[in-house]
Amino acid sequence: MSVLEVKHVGEKASIVTPLGIAVLALLFERPMHPYEMYQLLVQRREDRNVKVRPGSLYHTVDRLQERKLVRSTGTNREGNRPERTTYEVTDSGRAALTARISEILATPIREYPLFPVALAEAHNIGAEVVAVLLRERIDRLAKELDESAALGERAAELAVPRVYWLDVGYSRAVLNAEIEWLRGLVDEIENGALPWLQTSPKTYLPEPDQQNG
Repeated sequence: MSVLEVKHVGEKASIVTPLGIAVLALLFERPMHPYEMYQLLVQRREDRNVKVRPGSLYHTVDRLQERKLVRSTGTNREGNRPERTTYEVTDSGRAALTARISEILATPIREYPLFPVALAEAHNIGAEVVAVLLRERIDRLAKELDESAALGERAAELAVPRVYWLDVGYSRAVLNAEIEWLRGLVDEIENGALPWLQTSPKTYLPEPDQQNG
């Protein structure tokens, strides 16, 4: 592949959304129509990682086709069902998916989740209330952890190779780490080890350099 081809693939890969990754990955397996893609994504619980909606999936397929990452292989009708167009991945689509996955695996991305924002501003709420709210979060995370564990157990029972559900192990590790950290934080708040100061953060910042201001 020439330098120009590599650059072209990189440009296409950069626009592949999370749902686009899921679609291309399905078409790596075999050609299929969007409704079948939707059913498989839900059946495989891929909706844990990607927001899956029929409308957005059809839109994603259209965008991938516009960029020549997938192509139509024909349209068919079964009984009284609407016509369904089957798609397959192109060579460009294969290259773009490989490039996009490689980029994501190797490069941490600043995703700006909401929870750290709330943590940074939690001092604006009373300590007792924050402790109660965080305990509610811990309970919800514990349920997610149970669901994730059950999913992993089910995959193991069905002898699904672990390489196909590495994300489940990652999810469990992240949930465990957050739950453990939050429990420690709540303990600190409740036993007073973490003083709940009511002063403005400006109090702890140095005055601006008047010469450079």
